[in-house]
Amino acid sequence: MANDPNKIRFAPNGSIYVAPAPLAGGGGTVIPTELGDGATAPAGYKALGYVDEGGVTLTPAIETQPVAAWQSAVPVLYNTTSASFSVKATLLEMNELTTELFWGAEWVEQTPPGTYKLDLSSNPDLKEISLVVDWQEKAIRYRCVIPRAMISDRGAIQLNRTESGKFELTIEAMDYNGKLGYILTNDDLVDTP
Repeated sequence: MANDPNKIRFAPNGSIYVAPAPLAGGGGTVIPTELGDGATAPAGYKALGYVDEGGVTLTPAIETQPVAAWQSAVPVLYNTTSASFSVKATLLEMNELTTELFWGAEWVEQTPPGTYKLDLSSNPDLKEISLVVDWQEKAIRYRCVIPRAMISDRGAIQLNRTESGKFELTIEAMDYNGKLGYILTNDDLVDTP
């Protein structure tokens, strides 16, 4: 296969969408199975808005353990011990959705109206979410779908005079019918017979 600079991809544009995770027995959020148009949120999902210039980091990981044998000085097999898929992004918009995800709680209107309170529990309720990450370069589109996920880490918020507040989130995929998620694309990656 010859080198082909036309196969180098960038992600100059994209979006992150979130919805409640689908219900265990069925129902609830319908997981998207189509690539989408690159501009519209999947049905039932809401956009998280601007992400900082570092973009989104997708990290699939597989941990293995070598199997040694008496007859060989090198492993004869590798056994999978764990698999994971994480998404990391730093959100820039301060709105109801991003702040509730970051703080792990919901805003409740107080008296007088127009004042809201977000209680930070000492025993937080961890909510499952469904996540979609879309990115594109010109007409080439990609969509990463994670049916079930949970926020596993939150970065610190830096409040200062010259830089906006940012909400750094790491989201980990959880098992959904034997899968962590999937990727859809219209890119011509696969050689067809």
